[in-house]
Amino acid sequence: MVGSSVTGNLLTALAALCAVLILPVECQPKSNILVVPMDGSHWVNMAVILKELHYIGHNLTVIRSRTTFYIPENSSFYTSITVPGIEDEFDMAFYDKLLRRHLEFRRSGRLLRTLYIQWELGSLMSNGIDYMARTIGLMFEDQEVMSMIRDTKFDMVFADPAMPTGIFLAHYFKLTIVYNVRWILMGDSHFTFAPSPLSYVPVTGSELTDQMDFSERFLNMVIHIIQCWQFRFLVEPAYGPLIERYFPPGTDLLSMVLSVDLWFVRGDFVFEFPRPTMPNVVYIGGFQCRPSKPLPDDLEAFVQSSGEHGIVIMSLGTLIAALPKEVTEAIAMVFAEMPHKVIWRYIGERPSTLGNNTLLVDWFPQNDLLGHPKTRVFVAHGGTNGVYESIYHGVPILGLPLLFDQFDNLLRLQARGAARVLEASSLTSANFKEALLDVLENPSYKEAMQRLSRLHRDNEMHPLDRAIFWIEYVLRNKGAGPLRAEGDRLPWYVYHSVDVGLFLLTVLVVSVWLFFKFCKMVLRRICGRKAKVE
Repeated sequence: MVGSSVTGNLLTALAALCAVLILPVECQPKSNILVVPMDGSHWVNMAVILKELHYIGHNLTVIRSRTTFYIPENSSFYTSITVPGIEDEFDMAFYDKLLRRHLEFRRSGRLLRTLYIQWELGSLMSNGIDYMARTIGLMFEDQEVMSMIRDTKFDMVFADPAMPTGIFLAHYFKLTIVYNVRWILMGDSHFTFAPSPLSYVPVTGSELTDQMDFSERFLNMVIHIIQCWQFRFLVEPAYGPLIERYFPPGTDLLSMVLSVDLWFVRGDFVFEFPRPTMPNVVYIGGFQCRPSKPLPDDLEAFVQSSGEHGIVIMSLGTLIAALPKEVTEAIAMVFAEMPHKVIWRYIGERPSTLGNNTLLVDWFPQNDLLGHPKTRVFVAHGGTNGVYESIYHGVPILGLPLLFDQFDNLLRLQARGAARVLEASSLTSANFKEALLDVLENPSYKEAMQRLSRLHRDNEMHPLDRAIFWIEYVLRNKGAGPLRAEGDRLPWYVYHSVDVGLFLLTVLVVSVWLFFKFCKMVLRRICGRKAKVE
């Protein structure tokens, strides 16, 4: 009887203990998160975070365009709201035309090509912004969509601020917002949220390092002024009518952008040049990287057939279908001469110089190939996803940058000795072969990349885990107010103490004027006394 009583008490205690241990997990409230992504490679990496959020129980709703390239309407880890034209509706041919113009610009001198490219990006921005402002307006007028968002009672907006849709929705519904950011409306996100001295912080698009001489600092300043001008006179006016219609008087676009709770920046100072930052910035560069998985049988067989030489892989990203024909012919010719096997992610007309050692595919498991022990070199355009996967797996890069921030990304790797960069606009079979052999045969590239890999992995927490922790921190605390600097709320003239400077200048000018007036008065009296004595 006593034994059964003791046993019963033990079982009761054990049950209570289990309840204590399990209850916090089961009772952890899960949240409704409105996700406003950008298409292309931006979506590819954002989806990694979304899958993890879904796995731990959060409910996700994704705003998508009916013409999206990559964001499916039906998914196992989110529900979707499809809105016409929520992102630009350019087809793939648009990016190919843009690439060809940029290759022409790249043949000019450094200053001219920079100005050409900034002008081109400004024209692209002007057309895209007008379209985006109209489509956001149409979305706000769609009562069904707006009611659906209102009735779901979201706890947070998780947005890519390269387009402002998420920013407008968060402010309209008064929701906490977190950014998953690399680019933002006004360019490099760092210049928006943190002090960025132009003396050693290169502007994206400048193709400069953090060690600049006078001419380079001049170029850096010019590009920064151009980008500020574009935001002030192209971006803000386009969204002005929308802000006036749907938001309180006095609201402006910059203050809306800066009212974010957390910035998830897809960067890591192992790769980036060191620069000032802020408390509400979380660096998650490489969060999409993971150990490689086994390749499909047919791909593994092809890789193994390379023997001791190993393989070279090549990809130009998600938006560019192909390089100009003369460039692809030169690349294919060099590949055909190599003893290595080559896997080339390629869309377009098959090059006539293609060798039997080269496998053309329209897609491949990039992370798994980079993690394969037989991979020797990655020929890449320099997108951030590929760059961080290469760093993670320690594979050196032969870079062929094409557009946007790809030149700056590869410059950072080249400055650290982990990559070599070629201009696609002047690529020939001879210089491509010389560069490829250099990266393959010179061990310094691999050693430098493997050192970056060790540094990147040497972290207290995986970047993906860091992102999830801070998203839940914002959800638990209804924001991240203690981490936000007061500078985000100040007008520019107060932030830069222009008013104080003008006051001090006025005091100085008045003091100097009074001093001279006093001196003049004293001299007059002295001279007057001398005249009376005489």
